[in-house]
Amino acid sequence: MGNTKLIEKLRSLGFKEYEARVFLVMLKGNPMSASEIAKEAKIIRNSIYDILKFFVEKGYCNEIETNTILNYQIIDPKFILDKIERNYHNSFKTNISNLKDTFTELQSIYQAKPELKNDKEINIELIRGFNANRVSKYLDIFKSSRYEILGMYTFNGVVSETLDETARKFIKNGGVIRSVYQANLSFKTIVNGKAVPASHDDLIRVCESFEKYGEQVRLSQTKIPNITIFDKQKIYININDKSLPAHKRADLIIDNPDFAIHIVDLFNFYWNSGLTVEEYKKINKT
Repeated sequence: MGNTKLIEKLRSLGFKEYEARVFLVMLKGNPMSASEIAKEAKIIRNSIYDILKFFVEKGYCNEIETNTILNYQIIDPKFILDKIERNYHNSFKTNISNLKDTFTELQSIYQAKPELKNDKEINIELIRGFNANRVSKYLDIFKSSRYEILGMYTFNGVVSETLDETARKFIKNGGVIRSVYQANLSFKTIVNGKAVPASHDDLIRVCESFEKYGEQVRLSQTKIPNITIFDKQKIYININDKSLPAHKRADLIIDNPDFAIHIVDLFNFYWNSGLTVEEYKKINKT
């Protein structure tokens, strides 16, 4: 047949091979018998009856009864288009409705799942995936904290002088945030709308800005791990291996107060050996 491309297009719309052939033959518009259609479409005669029955049920063609034989005549394609388009819309609405109903049930199951409350139990969670997923989990733990957050961090990427809104709200509500930052310059700041490499003055300005919001800051001149301790209960460890692609990087969450005590001791070591911002300014006068 010379309508190979049209047959492929019809198949992409859901027509089967034989259905597409019959459809194109019937487009001539003349009433035709089943045997005539099968012969011109070059399909097995036994298959034609099921196809024509399907087309009649869908409203694509009319079945015309004569004294001797049944004939079939296709309707105007623009009406068939309207029928198929309505079916698409109805099917889409049904699928969306089923999707929402199903996930409403799933959400209720998820919310009803009890949390583990036993402080003696060591709960460990490994999070793999893109940065957005890990940041979201970190913020969830941050927002659920009540009184103290201790952190050891390394500045990376573009650093803003404005303390995060979640941290500001935590401090405003009486929470304490103490942070040890590595005194490195491997980050950037925004100058005149552009990201530029940071200087010692930039590092000082950022830290001073954090202090104005109520955060307590120390600067470490030695390399430090990237760890946050929430309420002396949960520890969030960022395993920052830049040799791995983003989707393979991982963070570790440990929910155990006995273990948290040791990490708090580690934090206190870096805190006590770190420099205040004023001390750092004296060493790095420009």
